[in-house]
Amino acid sequence: MPRFLTMIRVDEKNAPEGGPSPEMEQRMGELLEEMTKAGVMLDTAGLTPTSAGTRAHWEGGELSVTDGPFTEAKEVVGGYSISQCKDKAEAIEWAGRFLKTHDPYWTVTAEVREIAEA
Repeated sequence: MPRFLTMIRVDEKNAPEGGPSPEMEQRMGELLEEMTKAGVMLDTAGLTPTSAGTRAHWEGGELSVTDGPFTEAKEVVGGYSISQCKDKAEAIEWAGRFLKTHDPYWTVTAEVREIAEA
């Protein structure tokens, strides 16, 4: 069965102060538990803010390293999951269900991509 990487993109500048509500955290936890029991969820985690990140860039034979925050980025990857689904449609369905766990004042995007197998 194919594996999929889902990247959860958020706008750090407009993310609600204080993070997710307790109700939202509960909805997320219940969905992640359902996905785990269904054998779909392989791994998932939230990521630290870009202020704690570092970028390494290779160009013209030179390596540069830049510490965050990365002000030019409007949307950043705030979390990810790796799932094993029968097809991309199923992976998108799970991603949509995850987005719907968010409170209405959040703006969140899920990018779903199949993992290329060697």
